[in-house]
Amino acid sequence: MTLRPLHSLLVLALVAPLLVGCSHDDSGKSNTQAAPATPYAAVARGRVDIEGGLLKLSMPREGVVADIKVREGDHVKKGQVLAVLDTKPAQLAVSAAEAEQKQAKAQGNMLDARLKAAQQRATRLQAAAAAGAGDGQSADDAKDAANQLQGELDNARAAEAMAGQKLEAARYELAQRSLVAPVDAQIVERDIQPGATVSPQGGAAFVLLPEGARIVRAELNESFVSAVHDGMHAQVVDDSGSGVPTLSAHVQRIGTVFGPSALEEDPLIRANTRTVECVLVFDETPPPSLRIGQRVIVQFADQTGARAKPGA
Repeated sequence: MTLRPLHSLLVLALVAPLLVGCSHDDSGKSNTQAAPATPYAAVARGRVDIEGGLLKLSMPREGVVADIKVREGDHVKKGQVLAVLDTKPAQLAVSAAEAEQKQAKAQGNMLDARLKAAQQRATRLQAAAAAGAGDGQSADDAKDAANQLQGELDNARAAEAMAGQKLEAARYELAQRSLVAPVDAQIVERDIQPGATVSPQGGAAFVLLPEGARIVRAELNESFVSAVHDGMHAQVVDDSGSGVPTLSAHVQRIGTVFGPSALEEDPLIRANTRTVECVLVFDETPPPSLRIGQRVIVQFADQTGARAKPGA
C-alpha cells in the first residue's frame, strides 16, 4: 500500500477529531455526529540510524598507501588492519632506536663493572689505612674514583632509559602506519587507492557501519512534545515504499533542544517548523532490509485517549 505524505497523516491525525458529520433521519432533521478519533497521539517523520552514527576513519599519519586489506561490503573485527602506509621510514627509525638502546645498555654495563672494581679497591685501601698498613691519601683517591664512576653509571642508565623511550616512540609511529578497525563493523565506503598520498587532514579513508542496534531519530513537532513521553509505544512505518513491514518501537529519550527540521521536504514548511529529536529503539531486531538513513513515519500510540494538539 502506498503511504501518504506526512502532512496528510498529520492532517488526518489532527483534523479528524475536530470534524463533525451531518446525517438526516427520515423526518428530515439533521443530527450532528463526531468523527472517529485518531488512534495516534502524534505522528512524526524519522530516519533509521545507529547510535553514534557512521564512523569516518582517516589515516593516522601522512604517507603513501602501500596496501589495502579490505573491500567495500566486508565485515571486519575490532583491531583488524584496514590499510597500511609505506613503513620503510618508520622501520628505519625503529632500527636506529634499537641500536641506540643497545649502545647505551653496553656502556652502562661496562661502567657498572668498572664501578664494582673501584669500590672493592677503595674498600681494601681504606681497611689498610685504618690498620696503619696503607696510605690514607691513596684510600681517599680510590674512594673519589669510585664516586666518579658512580656518577658516570647514573648518566649511562639515564641515557639507556631515554633510548628505551625513543624506541617505544619509534615503534608507536610504526604502528601508526596502519589503520585498524576500532569496532566490529561493515565497510560502507573506501576512498583511497594503493599508491595514493594521504594525510589525516585529507578526509575519510573509510566509512564504517558499526555492528550495533538500529534506532530511529524522529523529528517531533513542538506541538506534539507534551503528548510524547519516554517509554511510549509507537509504530514505525516505511516511508519509501520498499516493502519493509511496520515495526514496533518505543521512545528511549526526547531531546531538550529545539531545532529546524531536516526531513521536511517542503521548504516553506521547513522554514517555519521547530522540532525536537526523539530517539526510539525497536522492540525486536529489525530486518536487514531496513537500512541506515531510510526514511520512516513514526506513529505514536494514543495510550490515554488524548488527541494530538493541532498546529503541526
